[in-house]
Amino acid sequence: MSAAPERIGDDEGSEAQLFAQSLRIVEALLFASAAPLSEEELGHSVPSGVAVRQLLARLTDIYATRGVNLRQVAGKWAFRTAPDLGYLLAAEAEPPRKLSRAALEVLAIIAYHQPVTRAEIEEIRGVATAKGTLDILLEAGWVRLRGRRRTPGRPVTYGTTPGFLDHFGLDRIDDLPGLDELKGSGFIEGRLSKDLTVPIPDDGLDLQEDEDPLGDLFTPLDDGDGPPHTPDE
Repeated sequence: MSAAPERIGDDEGSEAQLFAQSLRIVEALLFASAAPLSEEELGHSVPSGVAVRQLLARLTDIYATRGVNLRQVAGKWAFRTAPDLGYLLAAEAEPPRKLSRAALEVLAIIAYHQPVTRAEIEEIRGVATAKGTLDILLEAGWVRLRGRRRTPGRPVTYGTTPGFLDHFGLDRIDDLPGLDELKGSGFIEGRLSKDLTVPIPDDGLDLQEDEDPLGDLFTPLDDGDGPPHTPDE
């Protein structure tokens, strides 16, 4: 009967060793990866029976006070420089992409109203939008073509990408600030109607009922240009 406690202790020791080794594996993978990794991707390299979520929680605690922190971005996990030390790397970092006021407005509208067409963006802004503005956002990897609106002309719909979430330090699209936060930051001003509401953003990959697949991108698309107009920039 005396052997039973020893076996239990051995089992507990083995589990602790397995967890510690799995922790090292996940840590190494995250440091070596140039892009954030999902729990599923990490799970491929972790021994069976070890919960990846527990490993990530432990690493988050370990690195909470270090020079790099483990953070969840766009639903995946990555090490990021601690916020209070970011200034040390400013000289080495790639110069931030500077967007015009028009581009920022268009990006915000796409983020909150996606899926949205160019004509709908212009209706919300109240001014015409230069095609180059959308091109800049597409090239930055923050905006993507989603599909075609199921309306006459089948205009292209736009939405945000995981790169948008990663760049702006968001885990999910609904982490975007609400109306009160936007007003407080000065991003939206008095020129907007007092009954303005900010929709709950949704960047789901599935097409909505009024969207069709893009199909052949080399066929002419109606992006909502409409009649000739003077762009905003």
